[in-house]
Amino acid sequence: MSTIVYMVRHGDSPKEGNERTRGLTEKGNEDARRVTELLRDKKIDVVASSPYLRSILTVEKMALQIGKEVEVIEDLRERVFSCSDNRLEDKELGPLLEKSFVDFNFSLEGGESHAACQKRAVQILKELLHTYKDKKIVIGTHGAVMTLMMNYFDPSYGLEFLYSTTKPDIYRLEFNDEELVSVERVWDQGRILLDSGGLMI
Repeated sequence: MSTIVYMVRHGDSPKEGNERTRGLTEKGNEDARRVTELLRDKKIDVVASSPYLRSILTVEKMALQIGKEVEVIEDLRERVFSCSDNRLEDKELGPLLEKSFVDFNFSLEGGESHAACQKRAVQILKELLHTYKDKKIVIGTHGAVMTLMMNYFDPSYGLEFLYSTTKPDIYRLEFNDEELVSVERVWDQGRILLDSGGLMI
């Protein structure tokens, strides 16, 4: 048996606003419904999420579908990039990410480093793998923290991978205990099928 983790990066959200309370745009809400459809037949056992609203909203319909509440976990939050509660501009975020993937201990004043973010998020992931061993877990997440969790198990997941992801996105991770066995992107395939009116697989 193996434990399956579906990393679900949140859908499109407003460019401005508080990091914790920014929700989803109209497109983001529509894509959240698609996420639910795509995972409908995967026999999910538990749904966990970052405490940020956009992540919760992306996976909460999935939780309702299996008759459970989203397990909101503080340490699954996105990397805290600065002391501000608001989203960094892309022109600031890009160089910060590039420098951070070179030096995992780099951070802006009042923010956290890649190393610190990875440590607290991976600890939670390992706890989930232990608690729900041989089960299927959905995690509502964000681009950077998702990449850092995957990077811990396989260093090939870095900046290039992060830039290749979309909002939303879904990756199926298979674990044997704490060993990452395989990774498969689910969202792109499912999105194409949904757009064409095809059957879900």
